[in-house]
Amino acid sequence: MNYTLHQLQVFLKITQTKSITKASEELHLTQPAVSIQLRNFQDQFEIPLTEVIGRKLYITDFGKEIALAAENIINEVYAINYKTQAFKGQLSGRLKLSVVSTGKYVMPYYLSEFMKNNSEVELEMDVTNKSKVIKSLKNNEIDFALVSILPNDIIVESLPLMDNKLFLVGNKFTEINQDSSLSNYVSSQPLIYRELGSATRFSMENFLDKKGIVPNMKIQLTSNEAVKQSVIAGLGLSIMPLIGLKNELEKGDIKILPVDKLPIVSSWRLIWLKGKKLSPVAKAYLDFVSKFNEEIKNKHFEWIKNY
Repeated sequence: MNYTLHQLQVFLKITQTKSITKASEELHLTQPAVSIQLRNFQDQFEIPLTEVIGRKLYITDFGKEIALAAENIINEVYAINYKTQAFKGQLSGRLKLSVVSTGKYVMPYYLSEFMKNNSEVELEMDVTNKSKVIKSLKNNEIDFALVSILPNDIIVESLPLMDNKLFLVGNKFTEINQDSSLSNYVSSQPLIYRELGSATRFSMENFLDKKGIVPNMKIQLTSNEAVKQSVIAGLGLSIMPLIGLKNELEKGDIKILPVDKLPIVSSWRLIWLKGKKLSPVAKAYLDFVSKFNEEIKNKHFEWIKNY
């Protein structure tokens, strides 16, 4: 056996993504480079690690065992590096976050200064929908999650950061109804939804149910950016988080439509499993956010108070 740490890292990423393409993207390598590393790693074993069926990549049972061993080896290497930095008096380690998709407009501002001040900290942040965020939290795969709706099936601790406001929006050509009736808007134009599992969709459907409104036409898209561009293009209306609309509102490409009982207001919260033993890095980050939350909010999100 003469495998390298790099080969272990590449193979582990392949088992996690179950795709050469996705692994290459996450590792910032070309697909041929990842394929070569997988082949060189496989050549050291007589038993197949992967198999391709119908152009889909599968990890064999043996491959899963090797992946588990690879993860343990990589974690031990990280531990050695972290201990080295700790002896030098530097905060080091991995900070692992999972963020709901709209949270990408929030989380970077709560990370920037911390990462600048702690250059030895490694950041892993997954941006996905609420269902996958909560799954990562349940499995104790992350330190913190950023959500706007608290999960109701696990016990968590939380730190409120800022308001999350959802408004009905249309493009610049959408005519404003004088009676502020949501039913009038959705009776004449399609309503654009996020995919199932999205916190935005959950809030939107909950609001419509309470109002007793069933849209005649609806469209489902899988990202806030796709919804935003569709609204701008005039494909329909949507109930969207204000946090991701700053530039479009300033340019006039999107406008907020006044509707009774809107906006829907919740809170962006940093959450973690209750009773979780936080690593030194995670504890340092929580202390940082607790201390500088108001400063970050006032510096980067003051504009939200205007709506």
